Amino acid sequence: MDFLETTQSALTAILANRMRSFLTILGIVIGVTSVILLISLVSGLQTFITSQIQGLGSNLLIVIPGRIGGARSPGGVQANRLVYQDAINLRNKLDGEADVSAAIQRNATLKYGSKTDKGAAVFGVEANYPEVISIKITEGRFFRQSEADSSKKVAVIGPTVKSNLFASGKALNQTIDVAGLKYIVIGVLGPRGAVFGIDFDNSIYVPFASAERQFGIENLNTIYISAKTAEDVKDVQKRAQGILGKRLSEDEFTVQTQEQTLSTISQITGVLTAALGGIAAISLIVGGIGIMNIMLVSVTERTREIGLRKAVGAKPSDIRNQFLIEAVTLSGIGGIIGIILGIGLSFIIGRFFTTTVPIWSVALAFSFSMLVGIIFGVAPAIRAAKLDPIEALRHE
Repeated sequence: MDFLETTQSALTAILANRMRSFLTILGIVIGVTSVILLISLVSGLQTFITSQIQGLGSNLLIVIPGRIGGARSPGGVQANRLVYQDAINLRNKLDGEADVSAAIQRNATLKYGSKTDKGAAVFGVEANYPEVISIKITEGRFFRQSEADSSKKVAVIGPTVKSNLFASGKALNQTIDVAGLKYIVIGVLGPRGAVFGIDFDNSIYVPFASAERQFGIENLNTIYISAKTAEDVKDVQKRAQGILGKRLSEDEFTVQTQEQTLSTISQITGVLTAALGGIAAISLIVGGIGIMNIMLVSVTERTREIGLRKAVGAKPSDIRNQFLIEAVTLSGIGGIIGIILGIGLSFIIGRFFTTTVPIWSVALAFSFSMLVGIIFGVAPAIRAAKLDPIEALRHE
């Protein structure tokens, strides 16, 4: 028998048991869909975070408490020893080389009339924040230095806060309740987006001193440093490390460049991709076991057919190839359907969260599904090829 005839016989056998074939490929479909969907979600997360970080500017450095990958306290949590004086020291000693802005953050409930916005991120920042961080204000303005110095209760809100509290109404010059204190809205930020249910637009920015006093915060969440040019970033990083190192140990702070931040994110998402992809691939293996079981049952049911074909001249290799082609065809069909479903579901989810379907994930999922078909189809194919034609013809 030639390859074309063997393939035709395999397809005929598959179509003869449509329901069984459908149930057999279902495991492959679920596995391929899961692999593509999970990878698209993680890739989308990486794309979103990368765009957010790049949007802040290539000359930005971020000082955070604790050391990335460094020592931890006995409780397992890195202690935060960053204080506002550290930001002042950096500002004074980096004067002319970089701009410095401190930031603190808490979550709080916002209210306006009968409307409520729970869990909004309240950022206490300095007046030079827009000069250090690239942010877009679509309505109104950011607060001035005089307003920050006097701890005036003014606020700039994100688009989600505006939507939740004011719907399509006017937000500027309206007074909102921020965790019990009244603030006047003087500006609205441009949209940044959401990913995995985290809405980065559900935020409000108030003067640093006001937030510090209201929430009783003593330690900083972040110190932003903006070098004058991208070429100065490395030098500014070394200078900042030296300035902070006079008061803090090397395990108590990290001065991170955008390049280093992106590299860290890439490593984290790489681990997530491998872990989630591996978990999803387990269902492909389960689907492969299903293919092997069904093919073994098929060999038993078609024993007389195998004996008859051998009696009229079919070689063991012809029998083996037919069953192997059946297994690979089942896994291939499941792979194609899984790819279509995976891309389709990713597109639908992409309307709510950022998703990206890398070409390599599609190729990997399909290749793995075909490999599963080959691996789990070999045993039934060899068993069918080894059947004795005389004993097979006697099989009831």
